[in-house]
Amino acid sequence: MIQLSNVSKTVTSGSEQLTILHSLDLEIPRGQFVSVIGPSGSGKSTLLGLLAGLDAPTTGNIKLDGHDITTMSEDDLAELRGRLVGFIFQSFHLIPSLTAYENILTPMEIMGVSKASDKAQALLDEVGLHDRGHHYPSQLSGGEQQRVAIARAFANDPQILLADEPTGNLDTKNGSHIFELLLKLNRERQTTLLLVTHDQQLAGLANRKISLRDGRVAEDLLL
Repeated sequence: MIQLSNVSKTVTSGSEQLTILHSLDLEIPRGQFVSVIGPSGSGKSTLLGLLAGLDAPTTGNIKLDGHDITTMSEDDLAELRGRLVGFIFQSFHLIPSLTAYENILTPMEIMGVSKASDKAQALLDEVGLHDRGHHYPSQLSGGEQQRVAIARAFANDPQILLADEPTGNLDTKNGSHIFELLLKLNRERQTTLLLVTHDQQLAGLANRKISLRDGRVAEDLLL
C-alpha cells in the first residue's frame, strides 16, 4: 500500500543544508495501523507531509497503492490524493463559515460524490454528532471539532489515513474518544492508518510502532 525507497528530505536553513529525513526505506501493508513517535524535530510531520504529497522528497520515490507520487503532475497528484488519502491535523482546519455538516459535505460535492448529502449526514452520525450538524465550528467543543475533521477525512472513503497529533489539543477524555474512533474506523473499513503522536500509551496500541530520531528510523516494532 505504501512504499518508500531511499526517501530523504533536505532544506536550506540560512547558508546551510539541513537534512530533516535521511535515506528511508519503508513498506506499510494495506490495513496496518502504524504509530510514528519521536522527539520534536525528528521528522515525524515531515514524513506525513511527504506521504500526503503535500511536499516532495529531495531523493527517492514514494508509491501509494502502486502509484509513484514523486513523478506525478500537480493535477494528477491532487486527483489521487482526493481519491486515496485522508488527512487529520492537530488544529482541526475546519472552515469557520461552514457548519459541521457543510464542512463534511463540501469536499464531497467538489469531488462529485453521488448522494453526498446523505453520506455527509451518515458520517456525522458515525462520529456521534447527529444533532450537531447545523452548528458552526465556534459553537463546538475541541473534541467535537476533531470528530467533524475525522468525518471529513473519511468523506472520500480513503484507503490511507494520515493523522498528525490528532489528540494533541484535546483533554484526556476527548483524546481517548478520538483515538477510539480512529481505531474503530481503521478496523471496520480496513483503512491504513499512520498516526503521529507523542503519547506512548496510544502508540503502544498500534499494530506497529516506528520511532524516529534525528531523521532516521531508530526502531521499527511489530506489536
